[in-house]
Amino acid sequence: MSDLADDGLFQYRGRFVGITERIADSMRRKMFDRFMQEFTPSEAMSVVDVGVTDDQRLDSNFFEKLYPFKSAITAVGLQDAKFLETQFPGLKFVQADALSLPFADQSFDLAVSFAVIEHVGNNERQRAFVRELCRVGKRVCLTMPNRWYPIEFHTVLPLLHWLPPEKFRRIIRLLGKEFFSHEENLNLLGEKDLLALLEPGTRARLIPFHFLSLGISNYMLIIDPKDG
Repeated sequence: MSDLADDGLFQYRGRFVGITERIADSMRRKMFDRFMQEFTPSEAMSVVDVGVTDDQRLDSNFFEKLYPFKSAITAVGLQDAKFLETQFPGLKFVQADALSLPFADQSFDLAVSFAVIEHVGNNERQRAFVRELCRVGKRVCLTMPNRWYPIEFHTVLPLLHWLPPEKFRRIIRLLGKEFFSHEENLNLLGEKDLLALLEPGTRARLIPFHFLSLGISNYMLIIDPKDG
């Protein structure tokens, strides 16, 4: 979940919300399993996870919970999530802006980010976010929800997010979802939108994930080093 969201991002209530948290946790575990298959990581592989949060919901900071090599993780978040160092001994937490990471080029074997890119702002900021991940990581793995899935996971509303963005934001503002009506808090992407953010010549591949037989709900983007 995004490090750029404020407390409004996590105001969920009631039993229905508990169900959505469990669904999100299940999807993240599925993506984590695929991540482990793709990268077969070891304790020697340094990993930076960009976009941890101070929230402690069931589906928050799932990478830190599941990744077996805690001492290999540097977790970065805009919010103060220093508690992760106590919760997961060996992990290092750095409070920083995801668009201006305090690391040298190629500092990590792998840069990862899970469901953050839709929360960093407009397309230029999203492009800068991807560029920064590629700068600090020798390889990159990021995930995002698919705009063209019929249910929008943040607002839990169907189909409205298929409207032009300004119309979608205007409607959800009227429905009382003020936080998500601002582009800096939610800017959804589809497959083509995501690929358009990449620099020319980027070696990238997309892995789709499906949910409830309603189509592709999420994508995992893997970026490998350029040849030569």
